[in-house]
Amino acid sequence: MDQSVSQVQHADILVLPETNLILVASVIEPMRAANRIAGRPLYSWTLYSPDGEPIETKSGIPIPVSGAFRPQRETAPLFILSSYNWQRSATSQLKMMLSQTARHREMMAGIESGSWLLAETSLLDNSKATTHWEDFEDFTTTYPQVTMVRERFVIDGKRITTGGSLPTLDLMLELIRRAHGYSLALEVSRLFIYEQERTRGDLLQMPAIGNMRILDPRVGAAVKLMEETVEAPLTLQRLARRIGVSVRHLQDLFRDTMGVGPHEHYLALRLNAARRKVIETRMEFADIAAISGFNSSSSFSRSYRAHYRESPSETRRRLKLGHGAEDRNRQLDGVAGKDKASGHP
Repeated sequence: MDQSVSQVQHADILVLPETNLILVASVIEPMRAANRIAGRPLYSWTLYSPDGEPIETKSGIPIPVSGAFRPQRETAPLFILSSYNWQRSATSQLKMMLSQTARHREMMAGIESGSWLLAETSLLDNSKATTHWEDFEDFTTTYPQVTMVRERFVIDGKRITTGGSLPTLDLMLELIRRAHGYSLALEVSRLFIYEQERTRGDLLQMPAIGNMRILDPRVGAAVKLMEETVEAPLTLQRLARRIGVSVRHLQDLFRDTMGVGPHEHYLALRLNAARRKVIETRMEFADIAAISGFNSSSSFSRSYRAHYRESPSETRRRLKLGHGAEDRNRQLDGVAGKDKASGHP
């Protein structure tokens, strides 16, 4: 979906008993964060269980749901979440419903052990997939018709599989990137980074985007320099020289590890910093442009509109209309309305 599309993307989430709480959060929290950062509802969601009863997670904290999973002809993406003992829920009725709903869904995702349920229903036949590393060999042996790959997550057409909770977070960041662009995905990613005091110069806590983890120390050092020079951006030549590589090599390193060039990542950092000032302060746009490393208000406005599909003034005007701050935050957090299990904005 192109990032210019403004309609709310709804997702159905089927949670099986004995699912880890963090697995559920890994799907929902990135969508909630994207809503809040964007200042508008981009995503909504509804939770279901096989029997309509609240899900008792492995931590003992129950998750309320909207009801039993009884799909009709819904086209929204379906996420199937499971951690332990998925076989207990894999009744013939549930497998039949999954087979029927697969004819209409634009996407179906097996999250962690949810991949087993998709495979058991023959919905991964002739597809590439992954699962939790502990179960990888057993899965490969049990379903030879599925091409297993050792990746954190796999997107193969209308089928998605993940290998655990943190890989699921990576998946959601990638889906946000595809739908709404790199800048938003980067900002959502940075919300989930805990950065303790560094005791080693080479220990960098860096965000991940999609299937990317910053493993190359030169890329990590370049990203750190970018974050420290948002107000006065370095040229790529100076940045590369500080890191000790050529410009071409730096570009190759970024594309190999980040999936984007250094210029795109740098611009995303600056625009995200500027957007926070637009939303959270009453600063003049010329001042925001200056502290975000833009040469002029006009160049800032052009870049802002290109990435966010609205001008800075339109962002402020939209957020002021009709809602107090508290109501708006509640709406964007996906908890408005009477149904506590629904993420409808």
